[in-house]
Amino acid sequence: MNLIQTEKLRFRYSTSGREFIFPDIQLDRGENLLLSGNSGSGKTTLLHLLAGILAPSGGSVVIDGEDTALLKAHEMDTFRGKKIGLIFQENYFIESLSVMSNLTYTSILCGLKPDKVHIGNLLRELDIAALSGKKPAQLSRGELQRFSIARALVNKPVVLLADEPTSSLDDENCNRFVDLMKQVSVSHSLSLIVATHDGRLKPGFTNRINL
Repeated sequence: MNLIQTEKLRFRYSTSGREFIFPDIQLDRGENLLLSGNSGSGKTTLLHLLAGILAPSGGSVVIDGEDTALLKAHEMDTFRGKKIGLIFQENYFIESLSVMSNLTYTSILCGLKPDKVHIGNLLRELDIAALSGKKPAQLSRGELQRFSIARALVNKPVVLLADEPTSSLDDENCNRFVDLMKQVSVSHSLSLIVATHDGRLKPGFTNRINL
């Protein structure tokens, strides 16, 4: 069985009545997928369905053998915290806490004991170990992006979902960030799905779905 698999997935917004019907997805460990399309094409909706933030109108999402549609809300919150790493367009860090404290608090929020050895390894892997005592406002844009990857990986997820992660980056930082996400998907044996309208990412992904 694939690490992440969807079948006949669809979602209808109750306010507008608009319905999205999505192509099936099958990804295994170390594999990646680019979801591309214009604004309003359903990229973020699909990402939210995969993350369990939205419940599908039909179809299924199976992650690591678990059909997430069968989980109750509190069970999905726990499952998401342990199994799914999220990278957003904007970085929502706790500004009053250091990099290290942000990462340990991420585990605590999910009911997990912080693994400081794992966190230290992440910081070294992402070349931000020297910044562990700094607060988010003291970091550069590139450092914040690496910090966002560390936070997404802190609970050892099996799936990494990124929503428009490069929209505010210049070409050089964009390429570095994409390469880094792909590297960690292999080194941490997880599936990577990136949703974006940023055309610069297309050459870096052989597995693509255009919505």
